Parts: sequence; structure tokens; C-alpha cells
Amino acid sequence: MAYQTRRTGWRAAALAVGLALAIAAPARAETLADALVSAYRQSNLLEQNRAVLRATDEDVAGAIAALRPVFAFVADSGYSRTAVTSGYSASIGLSASLTLFDSGRSRLGVLIAQESVLAARESLVQVEQGVLLDAVSAYFDVRSATESVAINENSVRVIGEELRAAEDRFEVGEVTRTDVALAEAQLAAARAGAAAASGNLSVAREAYKAATGHYPAALAPAPRPPALPATLDEAKAIALRTHPSLREAQRQVAVSELQVSLASAQRGPSVDATVRAGRTDTGDDTMSAGVSLSQPIYSGGALSSLHRQAIAGRDASRAALLQAGVNIGQSVGEAWSAIAVARAQISATDEQIRAATAAYEGVREEANLGARTTLDVLDAEQDLLDARATRIDAEANLQVSIYSLLASMGLLTAEHLNLGIPTYDPAAYYEAVKNAPLTSTQGRSLDRVLRAIGQE
Repeated sequence: MAYQTRRTGWRAAALAVGLALAIAAPARAETLADALVSAYRQSNLLEQNRAVLRATDEDVAGAIAALRPVFAFVADSGYSRTAVTSGYSASIGLSASLTLFDSGRSRLGVLIAQESVLAARESLVQVEQGVLLDAVSAYFDVRSATESVAINENSVRVIGEELRAAEDRFEVGEVTRTDVALAEAQLAAARAGAAAASGNLSVAREAYKAATGHYPAALAPAPRPPALPATLDEAKAIALRTHPSLREAQRQVAVSELQVSLASAQRGPSVDATVRAGRTDTGDDTMSAGVSLSQPIYSGGALSSLHRQAIAGRDASRAALLQAGVNIGQSVGEAWSAIAVARAQISATDEQIRAATAAYEGVREEANLGARTTLDVLDAEQDLLDARATRIDAEANLQVSIYSLLASMGLLTAEHLNLGIPTYDPAAYYEAVKNAPLTSTQGRSLDRVLRAIGQE
């Protein structure tokens, strides 16, 4: 009678756990979109690379400034001595200089800076994808670990019931001490598994905090996955059009080609104009103006070396572009295969769980009739636990693989996912500084931009 009562209690406990796992998350549970938004807003890595982009924007301002005149305050003092006179002299004044012609070097510098800005923007998109993918992985790792903890804790309860039942049956002579010992060993193993699952959950929670900026509370079920291309070839075609690493490599090729032109232009002539006005220590006003023409004749082979170096850099960037296409195609193929594998695993483990559940229930009934041993029951229960754990891992792998495919296509961005939040505008700062602002009006405009992006 005691055994029957415990058996009924076990069924009630198992049913309660099953219902707890099946019930949807609370209304205020954190969704995957919430996690992605938090990761986007809290990422220090994104802030770092946004600052790197703003620094690259300033290269354009610097290149533009090289085309403008330079005004300087000049004060001179010196001592001179000749056969007739000697003494100190001093002067103070203003000077202005302007490069009238430099064989296109300044213009090429502007173009290089502009292409570098576009490359840095693509690099920022790549960082954004990595941040969001880390958040996706952390989200599903926590969900998977939470479910594993629940399953393992349920296993401890079930095996505890099995142990008590074995002890009751031992008391009446239905089983031997060996059956009781087997149940005790299995319970100890179940407790070890539960402890490991709890440890994995703690690790997952820390990873979640690192990815999103806070510890997870209750997490909502996985949302409907984003739409995916119908075929692998379609996915690869999208990736070759949109992936930020490929577009960054294209910009780097453009930069390297401009650098070859710049290295060649270093051999050309330059024309500079200077104007100077001042006053000497004797009270005399002075003024001078001039134009100078210069061109390298011999530089010890330095200019030739720079030209060869630029050509080698161009060849390297072209090869990097080709390799980027190869890597992207490989990433898309791997993510596509991972999705197929995860779906097949889910389908297979669903069948395994159904079969293992039926086998477990059958073995328990047969054990009650004396046709099975306690070891048979424990083995069947372990098979069911393993099947459920495999199902949890396969579901998490499927979700992560889907978002990995989006990342491999260059589509895992806050904008493409429609997260519904203001996103960072990489062009705002560039537009404010591209003309090397100096006046107070432009300065106030730049201050507004900095306040808008929270970087003042």
C-alpha cells in the first residue's frame, strides 16, 4: 500500500513538472528581442568601435584641411656678427602658406580617407552582428540550461521515489539488497547531474550578463524565427551582396589602389605660396611673398620602395577580397547545414522521447509484476532523461544556427531585425566634421551631433 501511494505521488509530481515546462512564460518574461535590444544598447564593444569610426571620420577633416592655407604667428630672435657690425635682432609677424599644386597628393589623401571611413562603417556593422549573435547564443544557452536543471531535478525526485519503493519492496522480500543499492547509486548520479546542470546554468547566466548587461529573469519561449532564403544558393548570393566583411574588403581594395597612385604622385613636383608680414625690433614693417617649386630628384631609393610597397599592399588587399568571398560562402554553407542537422535531430529525438516514455512506463509496470528488475527501470529512466536532454540541446542549436545564418549573410543587424529602437547613425558625425569645421556655428552643430549620440 505504501509503495502504491508513493507511485501515485511520483505520477503527480511528474505531471506537475511536465505542466510547468509546458506552460508559457509569464506575461512580463524577457523576450529574445528584449535581450537583443539590451545587448545593442549596453555593448562596450560597439561603443569602442563607434569611437574608432569617429576617429576615422576625422581623417577626412584632416585631409580636407591640407588643401587650405595655414596661418601662423612667427617671432624671431637672433644674434649676428660680421666684420663691420654685430648685434641682436628680433621680429614679429604673421605668415600664410598654401600648397598650390602637389601632383594630386592632397586630393588622393582625401579620397583615401573617405574610402577608409566607408570601410570602418562596414567593420562597425560586423561588430554589431557579433554582439547580437552573442546575445542570441546567451539567450538560448540560459533557456537550455534552465530546462536541463528542471529535468535533472525531476529525475532526482523520480529516482528518489524509486529508491523508497525499492526499500519498501525489500522490506517485504520482493527485491534484494542489490536492487536497493542500484537505486541508491542511480540517485547519487542523478544528484551529481543536477549539480552539474545548476553549474551550467550559473555559467550561462554570467555569459548572458556579459552579452546584455544584466542577469536574466524569466525568459520567454523562442519567437518565430526570421524568414530564411529558400535555397543555399540564394543565401550565398545574398551574403555576397550584403555581408559587411566583404564590403569592407572591397573598400580596402579601393584604398590600396589609391595608395599606389599616391606613392607614384610622391615623385611629382609641388608648388607652394607663402606670404609674411611683420615688424622688426627697430620698428620697421616688413612684408614678403613668394612661390616655390620643388620636386624630388634623388631620395636614396625611398620613393621607389614606397611605390613597391603600395603595389604589394594592393595585391594583398585583392587577395583578401577573394578570400573574404570564400570565407563567407563557407560560413553560409556551415550555418545552412547546422540548421538541417538540428531539425533532423529534433525530429529524431521527438520519436526517441515517445519511444523512451512508452518503454519506461512499460518497464515500470513489468517491474511491479516482478518481470523486470530495478536496474531495468533505472536504465529506462536514464534513456528517457538522455533523450529529453538531447532534445533541449537540439532546439537551442537550431535557434542559434538560424541566427548564425543571418549573420553569415550580413543580415543580423538591429535594423534588419526590426528591433524598434533608435539605431546609431554612422553618417551623423561624419557630416558634421567632413569639412573640418572651425567657426562657432559649425562647432555648435558638432556639439548637437555629439549630444545626439551621447558622446559629449
